[in-house]
Amino acid sequence: MRGVTAKAKAQAKRRRSSDEGAALREDIRFLGRLLGDTIREQAGTEVFDLVESIRLTAIRYRRDHDADSLAHLERTIGRLHPAHATAVVRAFSYFHHLANAAEDLHAHGAPTDEGSIAVALQRLRAAHVSNKAIVSFFERARVEPVLTAHPTEVQRKSVLDRHRVVIDLLAARGQQSAAELEKALRREVLLLWRTNELRVAKPTVADEIENGLTYFRSTFLDAIPQLYAEIEDGIGPGTRLPPFLRVASWIGGDRDGNPHVTADVTEHAVGQQAAVVLAHYLTEIHALGAELSLSSRYTAASPELQALAARSPDRGTSREEEPYRRALVGIYARVAATARALELEAGARGAAAAAARPYRAAAELAADLRVLASALADDGAGLASDGRLRGLRRDVDVFGFHLCALDLRQHSQVHERAVAEIVARATGRRGYEALGEADRQALLLRELATARPLISPHVRYGEETTQELATLAAAARVRARFGERAIPNYVISMTAAPSDVLEVALLLKEVGLLVPGEEPTSALNIIPLFETIEDLRRCGDVLDQLFSLPYYRRLLESRGDMQEVMLGYSDSNKDGGFLTSNWELYKAELTIVESCRRHGVGLRLFHGRGGTVGRGGGPSYRAVLAQPRGSVNGQLRLTEQGEVIASKYADPVVGRRNLGTLVAATMEATLLPGVDLGDDEAPFRETMEELSGHAFGAYRGLVYQTPGFIDYFRASTPINEIGDLNIGSRPASRRASDRIEDLRAIPWVFSWGQSRQAIPGFYGFGAAVKTFLARRSTTRKRQLGRLRAMYARWPFFRTLVDRLDMVLAKMDIGIAARYAALVPDRKLRKSVFDRIAREHDDTRAAFFAITQTRELLETNPPLALSLRNRIPYIDPLSHLQVDLLRRLRAGKGDAEELRRAVHLTINGVAAGLRNSG
Repeated sequence: MRGVTAKAKAQAKRRRSSDEGAALREDIRFLGRLLGDTIREQAGTEVFDLVESIRLTAIRYRRDHDADSLAHLERTIGRLHPAHATAVVRAFSYFHHLANAAEDLHAHGAPTDEGSIAVALQRLRAAHVSNKAIVSFFERARVEPVLTAHPTEVQRKSVLDRHRVVIDLLAARGQQSAAELEKALRREVLLLWRTNELRVAKPTVADEIENGLTYFRSTFLDAIPQLYAEIEDGIGPGTRLPPFLRVASWIGGDRDGNPHVTADVTEHAVGQQAAVVLAHYLTEIHALGAELSLSSRYTAASPELQALAARSPDRGTSREEEPYRRALVGIYARVAATARALELEAGARGAAAAAARPYRAAAELAADLRVLASALADDGAGLASDGRLRGLRRDVDVFGFHLCALDLRQHSQVHERAVAEIVARATGRRGYEALGEADRQALLLRELATARPLISPHVRYGEETTQELATLAAAARVRARFGERAIPNYVISMTAAPSDVLEVALLLKEVGLLVPGEEPTSALNIIPLFETIEDLRRCGDVLDQLFSLPYYRRLLESRGDMQEVMLGYSDSNKDGGFLTSNWELYKAELTIVESCRRHGVGLRLFHGRGGTVGRGGGPSYRAVLAQPRGSVNGQLRLTEQGEVIASKYADPVVGRRNLGTLVAATMEATLLPGVDLGDDEAPFRETMEELSGHAFGAYRGLVYQTPGFIDYFRASTPINEIGDLNIGSRPASRRASDRIEDLRAIPWVFSWGQSRQAIPGFYGFGAAVKTFLARRSTTRKRQLGRLRAMYARWPFFRTLVDRLDMVLAKMDIGIAARYAALVPDRKLRKSVFDRIAREHDDTRAAFFAITQTRELLETNPPLALSLRNRIPYIDPLSHLQVDLLRRLRAGKGDAEELRRAVHLTINGVAAGLRNSG
């Protein structure tokens, strides 16, 4: 019976997938028809016919790869007037926006899908994990996605707002007639067509802060309490979990390479966050007052509720018999008074005008709400507290008065320069930067042991040091004003040595965030971020040295003996390539786990993942389960960046599903036994080490050792034009330089994705497998068998190989060749592109040989369907981009008009590829 049931479930899932695919295609066709009608009406039949001609020719070229189709396509595009080119680009781009909306509507998933809370709980129970063990897990667990402002979201909020409305209209289609729905959607498509897709100015950090807050308003404040309720109800009646799931942010606190994030900006960020959450509480309390109309004639009020109602400023005779409403008026007034005391605009209603005492902390508000819930439960009306009151109580637990934790981040070299200046000014001894590591540690520990300050209000420091101290002082003020959860973490980019961590400790001491002495205490978690291949290889030694310092161990004890460590996926990929980056990250996790175990320190890993495969992206559920054993252990933080934030969290239903996936994966990775490779573990790891060595050599040989490669990169991708786009407040490079090392990983990956070359997502894998299979010490069949066994049995390797599936599907070597043709140096062009094309072919061959599949995305039908729908519209945009880049760079036409058209193609390709940054 069990087998039949499993088979039936699989068949039902396939049927549902097929039905959803058909429904999705129908919605995309419907929206495409409305867009076509709008283009014909707004831009004219000539533009509409051009769009159709280019689309059909691009389809023929992709299908047949014939020279005639390509020549016809190039002639058509080459003859376009810039105004017509812009209209055509906009047409293809807006198709992607509408297709994205349809896909997001159909991407909700079912409660019985893998990665859902329900399935995770089923698997735990099947493994005989008790409810007590599950609750115990949540008591020590921490799951925290961290929103960042890394600039890969090229779409304007105005466009994303229309996207949201289209989803809402399609979702509510049964509530109005077909004619009314079509009219409403036509209006939205018209508004889209008349909206400028491009920002006219770079967003400020304040803009980025506001954009981040929209996801709390639209999704997190409602979806997170619902998710908690789902988990608690799934465990069993009466379950009340501690606040293990929260959302954090870097927006307004991440100063690494962004001079616009100042002390004032950091204080502004936390103030805006607090205003949002207090406004939410006021709205919910007001609505709750309307709900809880219970009369003392029919309900018994507990003494605590009576006391709470008696303290209320509400003396209206109409509510004399309504203790809950009176109590809520008092709670409302105190929240409004709290907002006023914090000098925040939270939109309080008239009732808040009554004199009330502010809450000193969110715990006091939580206690008052608990009085309401307990009174209802004691009187047999507990069901009445299961809706809005339950959600509000959970919100207060999770979001407090600060909404979300704001992490601070800065580059280790900035700290080094600041400490060097502070020490020199205080002691008259220069040369800190020239000291060896041991001498640095001795100096820093000596200063950390004494209460004597190094900084003086009578000394003027350089601008960089002044800003660092000002930001830390602002953090101290924020914590005093909004609570210690408002700013709990400090992340150190490019950590390479223990002194990088001790330097931050010293800076914290100088502003009062670290109390020195024999029993030191730190107000913040100090988090090293290991990013380059070399730093990943050395991270275990760095931690061992830190943990061996008695002073640091005492400091760590003040933070609960928990060390958080961040791993950088983007920069390690740029440094060492796709395969080596992933393998070194995996080994680093094992090393970190062992170091913490050896020293008796708790561990929380923070994964700095981006949206693309080249930046650590991919399905979160499988990525978490592919982590080494012992590396999750109930603790998971990871960054959510750029366009991924909108795709995951703009829609409340999709957002709740994605948050649930993170929780489910953390539960399963912690409580279920991992895959035991047994005797295969050592040979599998040896094989990965060998593959990584071959891949590293191939990648470094191309990117860092090929003369002129940077010239190829700048000519064959729109990197310079991307730098002109108004997509983020942060500069594209950490410093003014033409070195790849100084270029941020985000524009690096984004540029390769736009040109459909996707080097960060695959280069080196094909060469590694080809070399491995050609080893003379054994047969090719045996070697391939090893790789297939790794793919079948090892979640890490399977996840790594499966990511290639998406990369290769979104690549197009024919279109990539057109981008390569933009390189003026023919010899350089041929030398580099031939290597890319050869590696592409070798990687495809390796992928199919290992997975034993025949087509890309064979095991990922939803993405295969998505790309089938999109490719006819992505390819023309790529061809148009190449032609427009050629014209712009040759000075053929109005530069401003051409630049705008190029920017529109970048926007459209990004919308089509989705996780392109």
